Amino acid sequence: MSTSIEQLLEQQQVNLTSLTALLAQEQKAIVERKSEQILECAQKKSSLIDSIKLVDHQLSVHPEQTRLAEDGDLAQKVSALRALADDCQSTNEVNGEALMRAQLSFHKLNNLLQQSRGKHQMTYTSEGITQNTRTLGTDLKA
Repeated sequence: MSTSIEQLLEQQQVNLTSLTALLAQEQKAIVERKSEQILECAQKKSSLIDSIKLVDHQLSVHPEQTRLAEDGDLAQKVSALRALADDCQSTNEVNGEALMRAQLSFHKLNNLLQQSRGKHQMTYTSEGITQNTRTLGTDLKA
């Protein structure tokens, strides 16, 4: 027995609603700097996105797929789902930017700590990240 198009739309609604809640949870974990929780959210998010892609594929190949545009109620549901997916995408982008800022702050703090340990031992990598070098010219064999 195949799944009806209405059931697929309902499943997609559940998936997107769950993703919205998970993104809010991820945002809170980022603000509170709880790395374990951020990782857990990322894993759950990946699983949910896979489910969303699967249901989307099932909708695209469904025998009654044309009803999504022709039936007014179904078209309205699809529109609401697209709006929800857009909200999830923008929230995910905000979370990504917040994570990037947190990572940058961590690198700056790490650089400050390295500088305080001894400026004479500090060099920069090709990526522009500071690193301590104990040998700094003392390991020459010439």
